[in-house]
Amino acid sequence: MNASPTDISYAARLDAQDPLAPMRSRFSLPPETVYLLGNSLGPMPLGAEASVVRILEEWRTMGIGGWLDGAPPWFWLAERLGEAMAPLVGADADEVVCTGTTTFDIHALVGSFYHPQGRRRKIVASSADFPTDIYALGSWIDLHGGSHERDLVLIGPGEDGFVDEDEIIDAMTDEVALVHLPSVFYQSAQLLDMERLAAEAGKRGIPIGFDCSHSAGVVPHRLSEWGVDFAMWCGYKYLCGGPGAPAFLYLNRRHFDRVPALKGWFGFVKERQFDLLPEFEHQRGAGGWQVSSPGILGAAALAGALETVGEAGIDKIREKSLRLTSYLIDLADRLLASEPYRFRVATPREDARRGGHVALSRGADALRIKEALVGRGVIVDFRPPDVIRLSPSPLYTSFSEVRAVVRHIMEIVDTKEYERIPGGRRPIS
Repeated sequence: MNASPTDISYAARLDAQDPLAPMRSRFSLPPETVYLLGNSLGPMPLGAEASVVRILEEWRTMGIGGWLDGAPPWFWLAERLGEAMAPLVGADADEVVCTGTTTFDIHALVGSFYHPQGRRRKIVASSADFPTDIYALGSWIDLHGGSHERDLVLIGPGEDGFVDEDEIIDAMTDEVALVHLPSVFYQSAQLLDMERLAAEAGKRGIPIGFDCSHSAGVVPHRLSEWGVDFAMWCGYKYLCGGPGAPAFLYLNRRHFDRVPALKGWFGFVKERQFDLLPEFEHQRGAGGWQVSSPGILGAAALAGALETVGEAGIDKIREKSLRLTSYLIDLADRLLASEPYRFRVATPREDARRGGHVALSRGADALRIKEALVGRGVIVDFRPPDVIRLSPSPLYTSFSEVRAVVRHIMEIVDTKEYERIPGGRRPIS
């Protein structure tokens, strides 16, 4: 007789058949925890630690010499990281560079592509975007003397909680100067059809960019093939580059001659950067959008982490991610939907529309249930008003852990354990 998906033997069989199971040994996970928060901060790969130790040794023994004599030389480290990242997002090596932070890169790219003229003044985005994106877009509307009410077009979720791509396309009128969207919405894990949206924007002559922070490293992309104009993403979620890790910036090569809005010396033509000329000439490529000297220690951790991600392979990562999230959704449907649990899956069920995490919504007490889970060593997070986010990582999460977390939720509700948790939120929840 076949085991039910709710049985421990079913999960154990999935683990035994998992080709990525050995990758777990490449991570230092918080002890006695089930870590389901890689969509917020990935745990430390051992390779990241080794890479930082190596850079520290180079600094200790070489001093400033590490800029040219390090392995690799620090002077080209941002470009080398871009080269390592490029295959994960479907780009050429010179179309990606490691630089800045996500919000800084949004400013750098939006400032370079948003040129309101005449009727074309509007930016199309979504009210379901992560707030920093909306803040940044509003800043550039302000700088061009625009009005948020008139010039920022925010497409909201429908009754199902998801954003309709048809509505986004309908909003691409001749009054639109730019489209900026997430690849995956941070709360629902809805994955947009980036290829379709880029094609529709291209037909209308509208530049389109994507914040790929919730997809890079867990969902393969083909940014160049799809005709995406620009993109950016952080390095600390699925890429496991460490807290505050530097971000990545993508620039389609057809824009290599475009002059960056935010100029800085590290974006100067690389071979003549130390000529220290007064007139700015940017490097033709994503590297021209660098502003300041890269933080080498932060980049070092990311370098070691990328080796681990690259070894696993983005296609295998995506395949297991879909299996993990499908299994979690199936268990939630079977065990958590009815009384007294009353959880609703607030994430698309179709594989092609889902990123790397699952949102479970519960009208009441979601925050206290999340805190009870953390108290049991299950590391998840909460997003207002009523969502618990769970992100089973293909690199270090087992199917047995996914089943165990669902059982933890049932026990917390069955025993009313969450009622003993004080109300109110901590600064980070």
